[in-house]
Amino acid sequence: MKSGHKKRPIMAIVALSALALSACGSSDNPEAGTGGTAPGGGAAAAGVSLVNDGKLTVCTHLPYAPFQSNDDSGKTVGFDVDMMDLVAKKLGATQEIVDTPFEGIKSGQDTATGKCDVSAAGMTITEERQKAILFSEPYFDATQALLVPTGSTVKSLADLKGKKLGAQSSTTGLDYANEHKSECGCEIIEFQDLAAETQALLTGQVDAAINDLPVWSEAIKQNAGKAQIATQFDTGEQYGFGMKLGNTALKKVVDDVITTAKSDGTYDTIYKKWIGDVPAS
Repeated sequence: MKSGHKKRPIMAIVALSALALSACGSSDNPEAGTGGTAPGGGAAAAGVSLVNDGKLTVCTHLPYAPFQSNDDSGKTVGFDVDMMDLVAKKLGATQEIVDTPFEGIKSGQDTATGKCDVSAAGMTITEERQKAILFSEPYFDATQALLVPTGSTVKSLADLKGKKLGAQSSTTGLDYANEHKSECGCEIIEFQDLAAETQALLTGQVDAAINDLPVWSEAIKQNAGKAQIATQFDTGEQYGFGMKLGNTALKKVVDDVITTAKSDGTYDTIYKKWIGDVPAS
């Protein structure tokens, strides 16, 4: 005790100490007792229960640039990653990405079993998938495209008669190829991921490959002069983020984030960063 100060009664000191400890447990540490959420908001305030406190666990399947892929430093980046960062911020959490096979994502198993809170994997909303997945509002309009080696004479599926067409397993691109197999008259070769499908096209293992247009546009950038888009198929597809059936609290947060991002310009900024010019509405 500093000199010149009068001694205080012991009971007063005890009371002040208790008050100080109470203050430290609340205002001095905003994360205390909130599971890592920010004061005045976060997961608890939104009625959202996260798989891991303070973390938004996101299942994805790598690589699927420009939506998600690892950069030179090994960090996972992309369109979906930036969108999920907005959701995590809204929940007062940090995003934690889990790389997992796409089959578990599209079947809804990964969210149903608590492997992750949400799936963000450039996933098309379909009636079949909606039976097992609670989708967010659509956040991206997609279409299929046919990638061929530069200089190829293939311009359509009909030009692939007797040839080989690559497709990624469990995707709507594979579904489209199978639905139009009679038109194609080709052998359809499945690949487990985008990287393997792309490599097969570049090394001549297949004569063409089908997948979503944005990922082929990215592949062309990364393999300049080696491949080109032969044609596009307007399938009217839309991407959605997937959650466990019944998880309406989290869906509300995700939908609010998408709506807000589109209204305040954040969505356009992310779109330009990863895709290019924003399509006219």
